[in-house]
Amino acid sequence: MDSLTQMLLGGAIAAVVAPAHHRRAALLAGAALGTLPDLDALPIALLTDDPVLRMTLHRGASHSLLVLPLVAVLLWWLFRQRNGRVAEAPVRWFWAIGLALCTHPVLDAFTVYGTQLLWPLPSPPVMWSSVFIIDPLYTVWLLLACVAAWWWQQRLAAQRVLVAGLALSTAYLGWSLLAKAQVDREAEQALAAMGIEDAPRFSVPMPFNTLLWRVVAMTPGGYVEGFRSLVADQGPMTFRAYPSDVQALEDAAQVPAVRRLSWFTHGFLRARASGGMLVLGDLRMGSEPDYVFAFAVARRGRGGWNAMAPRALDMERAPGALLGETWNRIWEQPMRTQPARPAPP
Repeated sequence: MDSLTQMLLGGAIAAVVAPAHHRRAALLAGAALGTLPDLDALPIALLTDDPVLRMTLHRGASHSLLVLPLVAVLLWWLFRQRNGRVAEAPVRWFWAIGLALCTHPVLDAFTVYGTQLLWPLPSPPVMWSSVFIIDPLYTVWLLLACVAAWWWQQRLAAQRVLVAGLALSTAYLGWSLLAKAQVDREAEQALAAMGIEDAPRFSVPMPFNTLLWRVVAMTPGGYVEGFRSLVADQGPMTFRAYPSDVQALEDAAQVPAVRRLSWFTHGFLRARASGGMLVLGDLRMGSEPDYVFAFAVARRGRGGWNAMAPRALDMERAPGALLGETWNRIWEQPMRTQPARPAPP
């Protein structure tokens, strides 16, 4: 999630756990702890200029639930030695620090980017993909709670509003999972009618909402993409087919950047040859034809695809165009078309 949301979540959790007379300090400390894991972007940027590594190393060690509890214990111990607030209420501050840190990667796992919750284990990043990376209806409850708690300080009302803010934001996550489950059921029925019910697929909400969803399923010749509005759409879900150079992707499978992107994205990649280079797009973030992350990763040679220094490519459209289309699509169902038929292998 975005940094503001993580700061608010960390601040609200720390403030609700810490003693009432420490509430303002807990709001500030929790906000700092809530954003701490994302500071991994700074050393990563200093260590490498490889855009593939920068993307796939983020949300790694600093987001691991095998690492952060140890960091939390170390921070708690260090601050306890200073004989300040932590020493005054060590048990409450132990939980305040630990929860403010560890809820950060858990919240990130609700997005589609991917969070390596079990780093350094080689399992693929977790991507529950039920909320967009910025969602005002999740954040607003935390914002209101933190502002009120700062104003009311030690009053009982401050504690109550913090609990309410956390409850409402958590309930919104629960709603997002229910919405996702409904979309997944409808997508499964439509894909079964197309004969590809077992195809690898994912669903993800479109920007800033949980009412419009995008579903992508991989096919032997590429992938299909469909949209579902929980407000406007009725009847079977429809998909449109798109090609991908699956043979080139297979031939370049041992190129380090290709191998790493395949692992990080769970294989949800669009491949195409352009100007003698293999270009991979992360199908999870964006929509046809624009993807947030696209990289030139290999160059064609006599023996096939050879590794090259990966290069990030820009999106084809301005993001603002997608936002306008998203808003209109939430409320309007487009003209029905025949479901796409994927090309045979």
